[in-house]
This record gives sequence, structure tokens and C-alpha cells, in this order.
Amino acid sequence: MSDKRRPFFGRPVSTSRPAEKTTAPAPAPASAPAPSRPEAAAAEHRFPARDARYRLDDVVLPDPVREGVSAVLAKLNHRRTLYDHWGLRRIDPYGGKAVLNFYGPPGTGKSMLAEAVAERLGQPIIEVNYAEVESKYVGETPKNITAAFKSATDQGAALFFDEADSILGKRMTQVTQASDHSVNVSRAVMLKQLDAHDGVVLFATNLAKNIDGAFVRRILYHIEVPAPDREGRRLLFEKLMPPELPGRDTVDLDALADASEGLVGGEIKNIIIIAATLAVQRRGDERVVRDADLLKALERVAQARREVGSFTGLGD
Repeated sequence: MSDKRRPFFGRPVSTSRPAEKTTAPAPAPASAPAPSRPEAAAAEHRFPARDARYRLDDVVLPDPVREGVSAVLAKLNHRRTLYDHWGLRRIDPYGGKAVLNFYGPPGTGKSMLAEAVAERLGQPIIEVNYAEVESKYVGETPKNITAAFKSATDQGAALFFDEADSILGKRMTQVTQASDHSVNVSRAVMLKQLDAHDGVVLFATNLAKNIDGAFVRRILYHIEVPAPDREGRRLLFEKLMPPELPGRDTVDLDALADASEGLVGGEIKNIIIIAATLAVQRRGDERVVRDADLLKALERVAQARREVGSFTGLGD
């Protein structure tokens, strides 16, 4: 077969003379991968938004917390009145943003509350934890922070940082190694992104005292989410027990509220799950959740708090 008729891939090759240069791009093989997605789409894939799973009605809130959340919603819902007619834009040019920090003991519902705020605003949510932005490679953490904010902008989403004390911690005053410098650079990038971002940013932390003062000033709303009081605990037992749970309607909620002093929502959820697992092992008419099951589960949870560790670690 002559060179002229020989099949080829890419540029033609001739044995008689060099191939002629051409400005046209070489055709890609049929099996070649599709071109890479643009930067915005790649950022969305790194930090994808999702629908919020909770509503404000799902969260048991004391009045001060509910009032604080209402103030945030009012700022966003009445932005034109506040900033265009009442002149607040003169002192706050970035009037479209809202930055909130929910702080308090673990298990009090801070993450649920963040999702509920996003749901009330009609926005999806991007949840970012420290492990997703922190990198062992110098310079990568600031890039991840920037990508998270860009993802929120591109997707019209509320941006939620859990375990925020790890991200908003105090900057190093005595820099002795590259990792110290990297921490300070990451904090500076976060400050810059907060200043420039025209959207909703939510933080949740169990260690509010560890937050750097520069972030404290940039976060307009700091809302404490405390451990529930007696009435709050009673409401939590009532709300968290599913309607389908056998025996639910015969439970003594007042006795449970009295016996659970000091416990928080996350622990009350565990009590209900443990009680259900005790009841499901019985047969026939006995296969219902009783007060005795709940009180036994409560004692187990309280014992774990006393003996295994204090309920003050990571997570909500």
C-alpha cells in the first residue's frame, strides 16, 4: 500500500518529505475524553451544594436564639429598606451578606439550625468541615477556602463551616516554621473572602473563645445555642419520637424532662434510639416503648457522660 493511501491517526507521515505544518487542530480520536470542565464547575464538584434537611420548626429553640435568627432573616428579607432607604449602605457597602456564628455545647443543634436558616432563605447549603479545607501541603488550604466561597457564589448556596474554631482560630504571633506561616496565610485568606463574599455564611463552634478577634468583628451575629432547659428537654422528647414509634402516646414526658437535666438534644436522640432497640426485642403486645425503656436508656447515656468522657468534644 502506498503512503498516500495508508490510514493514519493524528498527523500524516510521509517517507518522502516532512509533513507540512498546518494551523488546524488534529482531530481527536473517537474515544478521547471530553474536555475538562470549566473552573466554576470543578469548584462546584469539590464543594457541592445540597438541599437543607431541616426547617426552623424542626429545631427546639429558646426565645433568645429564635429572636437572633429572626433578626438575621429580617436583615436579608428587608435589605432594600434597610440599605437603600434607611441609608445603611453608607456604613455597610456589602449589605447583601449575612455572617452568623452559632456557638455552644456539642449536641445542642447548631448544625441543624444552620440548615434550617438556609431552608428558610430558600437556598441550598454547602457544608464544609475542617478536614475538607485543611491540607498537609503548604499553600493548598488557602486555595480550598477560596474554592469553597466560589462554589457558594456559583451555586447560590449558603456556606456552612462546621467546627469553625479550627478555621477561625487565633493567628500565630511567633512564627517559627513554615506551618505557622501557612496557618496565618489561611486565616488572612478567610478574612478576605468574608469581606468580599456577598452571601450567607454560617459557622458552628463548640469553642467560641478560640476564635480570633478579627473574625469576631466580621461576624455580625453571634448566637449562643445553650443546653435545653426543662421545657426544652420535654419538647425535644416530644419532637424526636417518631409518630410511628409504638407506645409513644403513653410516655410520661414530664418524668423524662425531670430525669434528663443537663442532657442535650444529641443525647436525647440517643436515648430514644436505645429505648426503641430495647422494645423491638420483645414480642406481641409487649413490643412497645415504655417509660422503663426510656429511663434505662437515659441512665446509660448519663453514665457514658460521667465515665467515658465529657460531652465537650468535636461535632455538634
